[in-house]
Amino acid sequence: MLGGEAPGGFGQGSALPAAVPEGACNLRQGRSLRDGWLRRKPAWGGRRLTGPASLHGLDPDSAGPSDASLARDPGFAGLLARSYRHRLGVDLAPSGPDAGAAARWLYERAPFCLLVHNTAADPRFVYANRAAQACFGYGWDEMTRLRSRQSAGPQDRAERQALIEAVARDGFATGYRGLRVARSGRRFWIEDVTMWQLVDAAGVLRGQAAAYGRWTDA
Repeated sequence: MLGGEAPGGFGQGSALPAAVPEGACNLRQGRSLRDGWLRRKPAWGGRRLTGPASLHGLDPDSAGPSDASLARDPGFAGLLARSYRHRLGVDLAPSGPDAGAAARWLYERAPFCLLVHNTAADPRFVYANRAAQACFGYGWDEMTRLRSRQSAGPQDRAERQALIEAVARDGFATGYRGLRVARSGRRFWIEDVTMWQLVDAAGVLRGQAAAYGRWTDA
């Protein structure tokens, strides 16, 4: 499917539509990026993680897969969106009154790949939207059993780990480019990646999320 159209009209070469605040670190080019900030009221307001379905996938002791309801859970989508806006000053999804619709948009129609891994010592992917599933060639259950380090080849994992550590230290990073491997063994570049810490309303770290809108075959 790479190079064609993913859900929501997402295909190879699409760009992640996100503004970056002044001073954000561009890991690929080693310079600061600056863009306009979009300020809109998020659809989910103050909604928090509630219920076992929202928490199940984030359990660092679970081997997965994540509960399928997490894919469209408004509380989980709110965690993604609030953390993103806090770090980057822009909204991750279109604004609107329906929190459920925003969660479905992120999973089903977002024109970028969106992945989340948990806080385990060897983190596991707990969420991957349909664009990310198409990019890597896994379904939901397979993807949410995968240790996130396995998304990169052995020779590329040190660079990936450096990104994770930078995000843990600084809260977010932008402009990353790195090699990844699909289920088929195909290697590809993910480009202009934004990665950020997922911290809930109580200040608890829930994991890290990454979004990117461009990829090219290696």
